[in-house]
Amino acid sequence: MRSDYKDWLKAQEYAVNTQAAQLHRVAKVEQAYGDLDQLLASGGGDALVEELTYSTADERAGRPNPSKMQFDGNIRKNLQSYKDAVLRYRKFLGESDVYAFGEEGVASQPLPVLPALADDLAPERQRLALERDMQAALRRNIALLEPGLEIIDDGAERGVPSGFIDILCIDSQKRTVVIELKAGTTDARVIGQTLGYMGDLLQEEEAAQVRGIIVAHEFDKRTRAAARAVANLALVRYAISFHFDRLE
Repeated sequence: MRSDYKDWLKAQEYAVNTQAAQLHRVAKVEQAYGDLDQLLASGGGDALVEELTYSTADERAGRPNPSKMQFDGNIRKNLQSYKDAVLRYRKFLGESDVYAFGEEGVASQPLPVLPALADDLAPERQRLALERDMQAALRRNIALLEPGLEIIDDGAERGVPSGFIDILCIDSQKRTVVIELKAGTTDARVIGQTLGYMGDLLQEEEAAQVRGIIVAHEFDKRTRAAARAVANLALVRYAISFHFDRLE
């Protein structure tokens, strides 16, 4: 595991305990499978992820742990946590340009832009930074989005075959809720992305009901039209406000 992974986790604004858990899980995977950097560089990542996959159907059938990981407790939940850790570490390597991997009621107000920020950051970096800030803020108080929501992803994005779910929750009626965050204005691709995550959960977890919430500053016409055709998908707009305190 690369020494700068800890800095990357911190930059994603994960809670301190979440950072520690991710480092611990990657280290545990390496104890079982060897150096993860070498394994991923040699193309063994997909096979490892497959070996760490254990579905609710596997659980119902009482199938044994298919991996080399040693642990006590629920097989499905433990393997999901280790699989997420591997997927997240692979994402870190990809963003570090080391290896090339495949793809993986809020008031509406004008979005403030700080000139210095716009000058210092490329648009893509600025967008990703804002999405990280949004995620960190929502994780601190998820009830701002909808009363009764409870985060169930252990403090970090849940990995599924389609990618990473920004925040995974259950609502007051115990329905699974996929929350996708987008900075600025969306395009219609966000609908397919969110539905893909929802479909992955339906297949992996065989959840009885899965909802989706897309949070963005604004939605284009096609996104609004597509969302009207999906009863279990909601669009929510965010607003940003600044508070200034004069130093005495």
